[in-house]
Amino acid sequence: MLVDSFGRVATDLRVSLTDKCNLRCAYCMPPEGLDWLPKPELLTADEICRLVAIGVERLGVTEIRFTGGEPLLRREVLDIVARSAALRPRPQLSITSNGIGLTRLAGPLAEAGLDRVNISLDTLDREAFARLTRRDRLPDVLAGLAAADAAGLRPVKVNAVLMRGVNDSEAPHLLRYCLEHGYELRFIEQMPLDAQHGWRRENMVTADEILSILSREFTLTPDDPAGRGSAPAEVFLVDGGPARVGVIGSVTRPFCGACDRVRLTADGQIRNCLFATEESDLRAALRSGADDDELALRWVAAVRGKRAGHGIDDPSFLQPSRPMSAIGG
Repeated sequence: MLVDSFGRVATDLRVSLTDKCNLRCAYCMPPEGLDWLPKPELLTADEICRLVAIGVERLGVTEIRFTGGEPLLRREVLDIVARSAALRPRPQLSITSNGIGLTRLAGPLAEAGLDRVNISLDTLDREAFARLTRRDRLPDVLAGLAAADAAGLRPVKVNAVLMRGVNDSEAPHLLRYCLEHGYELRFIEQMPLDAQHGWRRENMVTADEILSILSREFTLTPDDPAGRGSAPAEVFLVDGGPARVGVIGSVTRPFCGACDRVRLTADGQIRNCLFATEESDLRAALRSGADDDELALRWVAAVRGKRAGHGIDDPSFLQPSRPMSAIGG
């Protein structure tokens, strides 16, 4: 089992398939993009599947989320999903995507064994979307959402980051859109994971502010807080339910005490926290001939050193050197 010194058990594995992305979201990377990882440094599909198998078969991983960058840019994504779905015990499989490419891949992903998707969507205004992402691709994202729903990749979850003075007024509109289409919306506080290191707490729209904005137009009722478990989102019934909306207060309402996540980067590093400043290298051991037992032991040791919390409110907090696209959400 992947147990840390505080007794938390990691069962949710986030696997980054690539650091590349076809958008340039302002809160993630600069307009010109980033220097992508050289191909020799990336794990091969076989290496990814071997490590995933160790996690599932030996270390108690029960849920796998494929991330990026944009995971749909990984050529072998269907093969990786299918091989993961064939593992026993079978893990729950999901993907976090920007939605571009799902019109082509939603059906094949469902056939390969994917269970559901999380799709990022911060605005429904086409011009605002182009400003935020520096790409005019909103119609493709909306079509991707519809394709995922049609393929049965449900619940289709939508992730939205609100930025002060940019799209914070759109929260009710986003919620109405998701309610109309049967999607589950999650608002996420903007986190200090941008490549430019320009994040400022005072510019962040907090969970309290998000709830206040929504409460002007909707009646929100907490949905069984005791049943939240390790889920990052606080969930609320909308106008009595059954529709729900979630708020992930990663900064102002941290849920570190119940965290069950561990991350494998596209270049084979284990990160026991999204905000960790240290990593444990499995790629080097894997490529130097380590057997599955040794790789499992290295993984266990990496998780054991997990800190009590991310420490964003601590004066000594240092933003990770890697941006979100290079870590994998």
